[in-house]
Amino acid sequence: MLHVLYLVHDVSDPAVRRRIIMLRAGGARVTLAGFRRTANPVSDVEGLRPIDLGATRDGRFGQRMAAVAKAAVSIGSKLGNMPRPDLIIARNLEMLALARRAKSAFQATVPIVYECLDIHRLVLRDDFLGKALRGTERYLARDVKLLVTSSPAFIANYFTPFGQVAAPVELLENKYFEASAVSPDDPVAAENPVAPPWRIGWFGALRCRRSLELLAEFSRRLEGRFEIILRGRPALSEFPDFHAFVEAEPWLSFRGPYRNPEDMAAIYREVHFSWAIDFFEDGQNSQWLLPNRLYEGCRFDAVPISMGNTETGRFLKQQDIGVLLSQATPEALEAAVGKMDEHRFGKLRGRVLARNPRTWSHDRNDCQALVEKLRGLATKPEPLIAEALA
Repeated sequence: MLHVLYLVHDVSDPAVRRRIIMLRAGGARVTLAGFRRTANPVSDVEGLRPIDLGATRDGRFGQRMAAVAKAAVSIGSKLGNMPRPDLIIARNLEMLALARRAKSAFQATVPIVYECLDIHRLVLRDDFLGKALRGTERYLARDVKLLVTSSPAFIANYFTPFGQVAAPVELLENKYFEASAVSPDDPVAAENPVAPPWRIGWFGALRCRRSLELLAEFSRRLEGRFEIILRGRPALSEFPDFHAFVEAEPWLSFRGPYRNPEDMAAIYREVHFSWAIDFFEDGQNSQWLLPNRLYEGCRFDAVPISMGNTETGRFLKQQDIGVLLSQATPEALEAAVGKMDEHRFGKLRGRVLARNPRTWSHDRNDCQALVEKLRGLATKPEPLIAEALA
């Protein structure tokens, strides 16, 4: 069985749990190690007890770099009691630095896979800091065996033009995970709530103040004809007043976190549309990403709303589905959906239902194919025990 050491920036990130589920469904054994954004160590992630590398804080770049430097000194001893892995997956740039340190701790050739699912705004700066970070990434990635990323726009706009990673690329989209094989003739025909009010769901990592303010103003303009339902993890580093803001809005509600994939069908049955727009890093990462909520919403028949000039918008144009905005304003959103009726919504939803569910989902066959690809990168396991760094 392939043994993967998974080094992550935040063990409590739901996306980390999803990747662990995929790796294990594909037949891999996983050891999880990483930082946390919680006050106390996380005791369980999908049945695994993570190796704790310390706490970091969202949006605090300097603090995170200090934590990485500290972890680099201690990671050998922290990994000292585990069998040598066949492969290391490093999620994000700071974990790539620790992956190289961990590799030396095992005193053997262990291939490294670099998983990069977002392009941070700092690496795109044209000043000394940006150039230094890109140079660091090129150096750390000089001999990785595979780059895993989630959007072709990341490759076209960053990795290729900047020459960051010479390794082969695996495009692993942020699809929903199905526990069983997905048939083209197996749509999920969930019933949507009776409208009006029409409901827009914004689910996942809630980090975009501009989206929050746009949706709030839109819902006020329509005076309750549209409701906005928020679920997930609000980034309080970006809007510390999030809960007070939502509480003050008559047609916004925050309904807390959810489990993925367990809760997805239920939460999308409560809405008609899914908000697939992000202005957090406008013109850069937000322009290029294909977010989880795009795939999850479409898998459960919610009609996606996106900006037309983004990678998400281009993807939806190719699929001939969704509502695409030309401008990011409440007025543009009102013009696009404000006069929604049952007939028009039925046509929009019908287009989503007509697509092959595999467009939106990974199943066990995909997981097995991923693990087989990783197995091909791995060296033959040897019964060696990692030793602590001096």
